[in-house]
Amino acid sequence: MVVLAFRAKKPGSRLRMCVARTTLKTIVPVYSQIQATICGIWLGTSPPFLNKESHSEPGVIIIECNKGSITAYSCVLGYMGLLVLVSFIVAFLARSLPDTFTEAKFVTFSMLVFCSDWISFLPTHHSTKGKAKVAMEIFSILASSATLCTFIFICKCYVILLRPEKNVEGCLKKR
Repeated sequence: MVVLAFRAKKPGSRLRMCVARTTLKTIVPVYSQIQATICGIWLGTSPPFLNKESHSEPGVIIIECNKGSITAYSCVLGYMGLLVLVSFIVAFLARSLPDTFTEAKFVTFSMLVFCSDWISFLPTHHSTKGKAKVAMEIFSILASSATLCTFIFICKCYVILLRPEKNVEGCLKKR
């Protein structure tokens, strides 16, 4: 939204007419509604169910979640991947904003690591069976969450806790 706002403010920009306040406020609800609709269709047509898997390890029965419809599951993952890709592109474009928006560089890097984590997750997810699959899913979720938290919030904590002189309004206005 910030990138669109800065580009719309340029003199002679065609975006100025296209981008209104209502447009910027409807982006998140519309994309969230699309996600909810895709998930609702998946859960309504072929919901996930419990599956007892005893072939991967002899003598052990593993209870796992069967995805139901592979097509619907792929659509959900594909849409989430599209949202992540769009977020990465917007964060990449926001790197050139004025200095008061410098966290865009950290968001860009964290989105890059987030994308690489989930790109490596997909082939591993489809080739693993049994208890290792659950552990790998948990590790991917924790790794991507830790990456986002680290690169976005640690930098802010550094300024707030260790460099409080930079955390004043006057310092931001000088930039």
